[in-house]
Amino acid sequence: MKHRQSLLALRLLMTLALALPLAPLAARESPALGVAAVTESQLTAEFWIARLTQADQLIMDRQAISDQNARLMREDDSMHDLAATPEELVGNQVRDWIENFAQVPQSTVYDEEGKAVDHARLQAVADNRWLDGIAGLQRTRFGMVVRRADLRAFPTMLRVFRSNDDTDIDRFQESAVFPGTPLVIAHESGDHQWWFVITPRYAAWIRKALVAIGERDEVLGYANKAPYRIITGADVHTVFTREQPALSQLKLDMGVRVPVLADWPVDKPVNGQHPYVSHVIELPIRKGDGSLAFAPALLQKNADSSADYLPLTKHNIIRQAFKFLGERYGWGHTYEGRDCSGFVAEVYRSMGVQMPRNTSDQGVSPAFAKRVFQESDDSAERSRIARASGVGDLVYIPGHVMLVIGSINGDPWVIHDTTGISYHRADGSIARVPLNAVSVTPLMPLQFDETHTYTERMRSIVHMRPAPATQTAGKP
Repeated sequence: MKHRQSLLALRLLMTLALALPLAPLAARESPALGVAAVTESQLTAEFWIARLTQADQLIMDRQAISDQNARLMREDDSMHDLAATPEELVGNQVRDWIENFAQVPQSTVYDEEGKAVDHARLQAVADNRWLDGIAGLQRTRFGMVVRRADLRAFPTMLRVFRSNDDTDIDRFQESAVFPGTPLVIAHESGDHQWWFVITPRYAAWIRKALVAIGERDEVLGYANKAPYRIITGADVHTVFTREQPALSQLKLDMGVRVPVLADWPVDKPVNGQHPYVSHVIELPIRKGDGSLAFAPALLQKNADSSADYLPLTKHNIIRQAFKFLGERYGWGHTYEGRDCSGFVAEVYRSMGVQMPRNTSDQGVSPAFAKRVFQESDDSAERSRIARASGVGDLVYIPGHVMLVIGSINGDPWVIHDTTGISYHRADGSIARVPLNAVSVTPLMPLQFDETHTYTERMRSIVHMRPAPATQTAGKP
């Protein structure tokens, strides 16, 4: 009986704590989970979906999303319309792309063993860009990614860090691209192991072994093949096969679109396996000479995929986001995961919405409806706007983005891919909680530093709905 009374008292205290949104965060900590204010039920999509009204109402229909995607490609400088690439690339332009993309670190950086990387080693990495080998004029070459691949600041797998006790934030890691991603090949490294490439959302160095060279039409046409499947799970894998190792257990991340071979004979095996319990999909492979070919693979019918992009609704936004809950944070899509901007982009891509790669571009894109904050916006105004945010809104602070999933007692809660959070304890000191995962937290108590909250450092809030036509300032 005494144990039951203790449990009831604990539940009452937690309920009262949640009813006090302005109380110090320490007063709302949940000892059971070790993360302030969060309860077990809040770690489920169902908790937040149940609080919605009009959960399945369309935010944007397919045509509105298509129009927004077209505007993004047309007006956002961070995006690249590969179909508009000229037949030839001018050497000076290629050199500018590479030189302006990344510079050799001037401050000390450390390797994975915590040892300082000397300047000679860094210079050798930079020299491998082989800038003197850039042709004055070259025929534009196209390629396609054949498996998940890192995009790097320099043509090297050397990982570098700003401190000798950090082995997570590799400053040479930029992003990752997924199977089927088209790209333009702009230049080759001095060791002939890397290409500098332009993808629809980014430009960087990629290992040549993960790219197949193809003709313009076959590369760009792959994304338009139909019918298709959209990967709607956090990630799924193709079926294991010994016959085609390149396509065996191939990882496909959320939002990836793969063509279906609808006319595949029902009784014809795929790599030795009957296809009736799977979708026969078509994936790119790299032939021995580096050229592009396509081959059938099996995607299980019970894998998390859809015959089309999911409807853009609050229900689906929450459902898709929670599929990543607990995934390890991976700066630049390392650790087979993703970072904060990659997380929100993959969630929205499963519903057909395209986004720029980085937070610095996402939060100000001319294609998105948004509230951009000015220095003149005081703390009270920022807090008011934050509390008015709705499910699916994206809150941007310097270097980070959070997805709003609902509110409790008027205060917004978010899901975000984060290294950790900070907040003020009851005694005024700062508590720092390492998370390194896709996590659920309240927004209002979070501290950006010792003197500023997250809301006081907000740069913008993006509302994923049609942007006003007056929002321009895009590409010239």
